[in-house]
Amino acid sequence: MRLTKSTDLALRTIMRLAVTGAEPCTARQVAGEMQVPYSHLAKVAARLQHLGLIETRRGRGGGLALTATGRTASVGQLVREFEGVGDVVDCEGDTPCPLRQGCRLRMALRRAQEAFLASLDPLTVDDLVASPTGPVLLGLVGRAPGLSP
Repeated sequence: MRLTKSTDLALRTIMRLAVTGAEPCTARQVAGEMQVPYSHLAKVAARLQHLGLIETRRGRGGGLALTATGRTASVGQLVREFEGVGDVVDCEGDTPCPLRQGCRLRMALRRAQEAFLASLDPLTVDDLVASPTGPVLLGLVGRAPGLSP
């Protein structure tokens, strides 16, 4: 299974916000540190806000900040929210698979997908930023491309 770019960015963003605590940072700053387009990060941030995992504040002193809910959020649930529900393969697509009625692979892949997500369920955002990851993330803070450390 491969995560979408939005899911990957959501996980990296929430981890980034977790290491700096209550100190807000701008979406442009995070986009620079993650080396992603600002517009993509803005869409992901809006979704994270809608889920109650981050808060956004406009104006001077504003920015993105992780909520208490975001800190204890299940990584598996976050992946489910961003990936949506669906099979790993599309057996019913534009050209339906001729094996779909009696295929055992479809169910095996569905079980594997659920096992993958279930293995992420007990992990929280706090778990993801425990050492050694947290210190590495802190080393990235404020380092956008083209800036010296």
